[in-house]
Amino acid sequence: MPTLHICPLSRLPETVAVSGASHLVTLATLGSTVERPAAIRPEHHLRVGFSDIVAPMEGHLPPGEAHVRAVLDFVAAWPREKPMVLHCYAGISRSTAAAFAASCALQPYRDEAELARELRRLAPSATPNRLFVEIADRLLGRQGRMSAAIAEIGRGAEAFEGTPFQFTLA
Repeated sequence: MPTLHICPLSRLPETVAVSGASHLVTLATLGSTVERPAAIRPEHHLRVGFSDIVAPMEGHLPPGEAHVRAVLDFVAAWPREKPMVLHCYAGISRSTAAAFAASCALQPYRDEAELARELRRLAPSATPNRLFVEIADRLLGRQGRMSAAIAEIGRGAEAFEGTPFQFTLA
């Protein structure tokens, strides 16, 4: 079964190596430098640059439709023969939002609340970026159910960074 692996930047090389991933999504602040692990081919690495904010803030770029669409398009094109890793700086907000959106996109028959509860079970510190989820919800035609599901699980446990985890896609 295909899997999505989510981790913080500090655990990226290890997560790629252990998972055997072929594809990588980097969600980082615009202009951040992230070294692509050698196991990932350049054309299988998507870099999406935005700040982890939910409202405009001077000097920062919030997630927008182009960012979310890029992630959803990349995930849709992923052959799913080997795992995909999604990471951000802390592995708590941007990457968990993208993983939740990817899970909803790749499993349109699954209930959003069920997926959000699974996210919380797998990653107690996960606090998906609400704006990213809201945009994905609209693009996927989920009629607010994704946003409601993330609101239902609430803010995750306080943590400096998340612990790597994986979503198995049914």
